Amino acid sequence: MSEAKFSGLEPLNTIGKPTARVDAVERVTGEAKYSRDIKLPGMLYGQVLRSPHPHARVRSIDITEASRLPGVRAIITSDNAQIVWGAGSISGGRQYNDPTKDATLHRRYIFNNPVRFVGDSVAAVAAVDRNTAEAALALIEVDYEELPFVLEPEAALADGAPAIWPEGNLCPDFRNNFEPMVSDIGDVEAGFADADQIFEERYETGFIHNAQMEPRCALAHWQGDKLTLYTPSQGISNCRHDTARDLGLEDHQVRIVCNYMGGGFGNKNQNQDADLVAATLSRVAAAPVMLEYSRREDWLGVHGRWPTVQYYKIGTKNDGTVTAMQMRGYSGMGPYRKNSGGISGMDVYACPNRLRTIYPVYTNRTTSGNFRAPSEPHGFWGIESMMDDIAYKLGVDPVEFALKNMRRPTDDRPFTNYSLDEVITTGAEQFDWTSRRRATPGSDEGPLKRGSGFSFMMFRAGVGTSSAIVRVDSRQNYTLFVGVTDIGPGAKTTMGMIAAEELGVPLSQVEVVSGDTDRCPYSVGESGSRTTIQTGYAVVQAAKELKQQIAAQGMPSGSEVLIASATPVPNTDGKTRQCFGAHFVEVEVDTRIGTTRILKYTTVHESGRIINPTTVRDQIRGATIQGIGQALHEDLLYDPASGQPLTTGYYRARHLTHLDIPDIEVTFIEVDDGYGPFGAKTAGEAGIILAPAAVANAIANAIGKRMTSLPISRDKILEAMA
Repeated sequence: MSEAKFSGLEPLNTIGKPTARVDAVERVTGEAKYSRDIKLPGMLYGQVLRSPHPHARVRSIDITEASRLPGVRAIITSDNAQIVWGAGSISGGRQYNDPTKDATLHRRYIFNNPVRFVGDSVAAVAAVDRNTAEAALALIEVDYEELPFVLEPEAALADGAPAIWPEGNLCPDFRNNFEPMVSDIGDVEAGFADADQIFEERYETGFIHNAQMEPRCALAHWQGDKLTLYTPSQGISNCRHDTARDLGLEDHQVRIVCNYMGGGFGNKNQNQDADLVAATLSRVAAAPVMLEYSRREDWLGVHGRWPTVQYYKIGTKNDGTVTAMQMRGYSGMGPYRKNSGGISGMDVYACPNRLRTIYPVYTNRTTSGNFRAPSEPHGFWGIESMMDDIAYKLGVDPVEFALKNMRRPTDDRPFTNYSLDEVITTGAEQFDWTSRRRATPGSDEGPLKRGSGFSFMMFRAGVGTSSAIVRVDSRQNYTLFVGVTDIGPGAKTTMGMIAAEELGVPLSQVEVVSGDTDRCPYSVGESGSRTTIQTGYAVVQAAKELKQQIAAQGMPSGSEVLIASATPVPNTDGKTRQCFGAHFVEVEVDTRIGTTRILKYTTVHESGRIINPTTVRDQIRGATIQGIGQALHEDLLYDPASGQPLTTGYYRARHLTHLDIPDIEVTFIEVDDGYGPFGAKTAGEAGIILAPAAVANAIANAIGKRMTSLPISRDKILEAMA
């Protein structure tokens, strides 16, 4: 694959230099210990029994035979483990300690009755080895009363649909209000009245699993009334607080350790039910318990990006000016609302009249939640497919259409900086957009058809609170303590580079300690692309404080050390802070067999100052690859007759392999807007937002048919071309 290209700022000493990860040797040699590698004396192994039904009431659970099996040390069910998983649902559950809230509304437990999707947890066993634990699960007898189920979000809101909760299937928000999410700007009806043409279309997207390499696991160990959890977590501070709350403990009674993690992409935020199940088994068995999920369990028992249905109505002038935008969306949340169910994208347009209404809906599918840029890729795919289609119908170049209608700074909404024009025009030039796209979609002769597509975005890069501690000893060795976990982007290396730059020392003099709540300060958590911006800024402030101490007192001597800490609360002075990006892609579609091959992929991003070019290039490439997979292959399909999932795991969901991955050219336009650590902005989530739309638009340009359902699989192309 091609190397990243950079442009912009004057170089610094450490930041901006391609840098190997500080723990690279441990990772590639196998010395690194991931959560699943930890072994403790007397450790037991846990397994979870899961519902085979999409919706059923548990009449009874008989654990008699399982309890008699030699080697079984603990069995827990809803009968003896009524534990709320507060992070498992934003409605009701997170407020169960608040007496002003309804304490019972849609509360999610580690074991639920009724069970509401195939894979919902019913019981758990701890035994001396994995085989014994699995054998014990087979001996547990569960009497189910099967209930009607519903899989599709629109069908779930129809009259007479099976009620997943007594109040119905529209998800309440965190205040327990049963209302859709509405954003109403301007006067959309007046905008339609002012339009020369009105366009309407329906789009839909599937359930996309995070598909990280490391499945869910958790090792729990009680020492008196203190719990230590070795668990892959994207936010050890949040995981500690959530676990303590759910188990009725104080935060200081829980220690979370995650020194190495094999990816998460959003499904390892907060605590997970696996953490609570392992902790409960460990307490009952009076021994450490390692709970491990299989790949199939990880697919069903954790979460992925919510499927959506999106209805658009767009009004335009004949010259391409957009006068009104309306979207009605439905997000399938599964039986618990673990996240917002947002569908983003419309806000990148400057149209003064916009109405967006989103219904987050309960279904009897696996639960939906965070996945890298949670609300964006499916939303940008819908709106940018719609806008691309409109541009061609109006006879306008889609790039020119975007430049004409995209959101720009105003006196009322100033930005810290704005580079979207430069990002788009740079990408168009590098890609050779004018000559590669087909002015008439589908105009190539023969069965092999080529076409090009484009998408653009802006995405949050806000500042916020986090903490850092820096220590120096008499040998001028610096130790940085941060609560981050490295989920793939090289966060430990990035934090060390920021500290080294501010301290004015080589990176080799900075040791980074992270991933342990007993040793490290609060961190905001590795989600929302916040680590570099927020914890990195705290590192800068702690380093500044340490330099002031050194200037006042001199370097420590003997066994003395100097310690500085910082928990800044920065703001952007009322300005909007965004990163920007544009992707251009050329595809070749074989209309005889429905296959799509990517020939050229060009990305241009403005993510502020780049801290480590090596890892940020790979962040864009990796995110882009995930977006291509969403566009072409991935979806958790269900049998509508039985409610059974059909495509769990890498092979059935058809994830990309190295043979599928194209060359991806990455260009960064570097700026320093004066905010964040040395001007750094969001990078990790930015790449995935653009890929589904860019690929879909390229396919439409190639075959002359607009695909309105993701993934754009072979059967859909063949059907469109029939």
